[in-house]
Amino acid sequence: MLQGGHFSNLAEFPVLQMLYRQGMGIPGHPNNTGRKPLLIGNSRQIQAQLEYIYRGNYGLISMDELLEAGLSREEAELVWNLKMEFAYGKIKRTDQLLDSIILRDQEVEIRDNIYIRRDDINQFTISYMGEMVSVDLNIPVYKRYPAPYPLGFHDIKREYFGVVHSGQGDGWDINRPCMASIIVYQGKIYLVDAGPNIAYCLIALGIGINEIEGIFHTHCHDDHFAGLPTLVLSDHRIKYFATPFVRASVFKKISALLSLPEEDFFEFFDVHDLEEGMWNDIDGLEVKPRLSPHPVETTTLSFRTFWGGRHYTYAHLTDIIGCDCLRAKEGKSKIFPAGYLQKIVDGYLEPVDLKKIDIGTDMVHGRANDFEDDRSNRIILGHTAVPLKDYQKEIGSSAPFGMIDVLIKSDSETLVEKAYLYLSDYLAGIEEHDLKQLLNNQIVDFNPGTIILRRDSSITYLYLILTGIVEMINVERGIYNTFSSGALIGERYGENTSLSNATYRTISFVHALKIPVSPYYRFVEDHQLLRSLSQLFSRKEFLLHTWLFGESLSPRVQTSIAEHLVPYEFDKVGSLISALDERFIYVIERGAVARSMDGRIVEQLEAGDFFGEDVAVFGHAYQSELLIQAPVSGYRLHTEHIMDIPIIRWKLLETHQKRIRASRGRN
Repeated sequence: MLQGGHFSNLAEFPVLQMLYRQGMGIPGHPNNTGRKPLLIGNSRQIQAQLEYIYRGNYGLISMDELLEAGLSREEAELVWNLKMEFAYGKIKRTDQLLDSIILRDQEVEIRDNIYIRRDDINQFTISYMGEMVSVDLNIPVYKRYPAPYPLGFHDIKREYFGVVHSGQGDGWDINRPCMASIIVYQGKIYLVDAGPNIAYCLIALGIGINEIEGIFHTHCHDDHFAGLPTLVLSDHRIKYFATPFVRASVFKKISALLSLPEEDFFEFFDVHDLEEGMWNDIDGLEVKPRLSPHPVETTTLSFRTFWGGRHYTYAHLTDIIGCDCLRAKEGKSKIFPAGYLQKIVDGYLEPVDLKKIDIGTDMVHGRANDFEDDRSNRIILGHTAVPLKDYQKEIGSSAPFGMIDVLIKSDSETLVEKAYLYLSDYLAGIEEHDLKQLLNNQIVDFNPGTIILRRDSSITYLYLILTGIVEMINVERGIYNTFSSGALIGERYGENTSLSNATYRTISFVHALKIPVSPYYRFVEDHQLLRSLSQLFSRKEFLLHTWLFGESLSPRVQTSIAEHLVPYEFDKVGSLISALDERFIYVIERGAVARSMDGRIVEQLEAGDFFGEDVAVFGHAYQSELLIQAPVSGYRLHTEHIMDIPIIRWKLLETHQKRIRASRGRN
């Protein structure tokens, strides 16, 4: 389900392709022959996929769920009537739309003399007429794949109010990211939707996960939803903005996909519900979500802020419906009040400074010619995988990936402000006038692919990352991690403080505050911070070399974790570890432990690995034992110090799911 922190089991769009693009699920279509798309897997995964696809197809699936999501009965009835229009009058269970094959231990025929056997977790053998092929779908922990399409690199200025175009394609586009935008407001970063491959998009734009303030969500289809796990890979809970009915459908879908309670996702995001049809104030940035007809709960989003005597407004209209289609439904149907659907059309056509529209031109998407008389200052055409036609080019503009429309230019020193915030956060308690000693240094720019510090080279400057992403590489020790805004590159204490412990290399455009080493260490010593920072350094260094703690943690969070580490030791080789404090997770610094079940080793744990999360975090023990193979020592950490750090919680969840599957064997 999760591999490398990301979804690895998204079947919705392949199924939608077969059902609707190929016509297998459309009444009367020549390809609707009775043969259904086929899901193959173990029983738990099949059930999870059926429920997830069900939610992706329909969203909320009853009047009761709509009412629970905060709609009035009148509103719920209108939304339900719209839903029935798209569902051809009936909500169908997914098993009515799909066939499935449950894999156990035996070889099973798929179709037409093609057989499949499950050999292990995510490992299969497929055979046909004596020919066989082995398939391994496991992804190594540190495996990194290139982006599926060229994105280039872009140096995005943090404007006062601007819109970065981070996707113009649709869910079928093999050349571009799905339709999305990034709002830059007063230097803060807000996403509008999170589609597949968003991690690559953010790197190309030089935006680190920890820099993201929040996400505004329009609906739960995978091309706007699949990137949510990327946003969990942060050291703080990113704000999640949506109307309650959109949020409910999103959380029910992700809950089905991961087989987790919906309420768990409030632990990963800082949830803020938006009121539909009203302007909601988000620290000066106003947003108005409007209901938009679609098979699942969907809203368009308009953003505005006041400047120079007027409002500047951006409207994001994804997954809208053709205006003629809406007018036709209103004219033919008595189930919608007079003017109800026309009001939606009027909302689509309301003039603004900048408008991005969906021109997917099918039964559940918009059309460019609906906007030929739109009086907006600038219209961007999106949500399409095909080249624009000439008549469309007369209506709206294109927006290549990474282009920014600046609505209100920033005249402030945004990077200096960031530097102050990061330093004051890390060097807590230092007065502003003292911090200015460090701030009065040069801000430097690095192109993508530039080595900032080389392993074992002399450190003459520290670099406080203000924007962008930097990778840390030490091939000899098998270490790879990434850092983004707020990270301090090159800081070392104790022995070999003058030599870099790794190579630090930019993977995007990077802006950094360049701080000379000697004045920095003199500064922390003068302010009586040297002892505390140096005492924690070895622990922080150890944490950086682990998978669980080595990625996307700001210096403040690293320091907080290091402060609460408690040493432990188990030295009786050949014995079982049984006396664990159930409030702690245990991280190995030295030694080796084997996780065994029924005398069979199912996992080998060494330096950098961890155990104890089964009870401490998830409340129930694995059906396995921990055998000491070599004297083991390290640190234990009370779970209260990590429960509010999403990336750590998410990695623990991924590991927990893997270990549960391992404890069940191949079932």
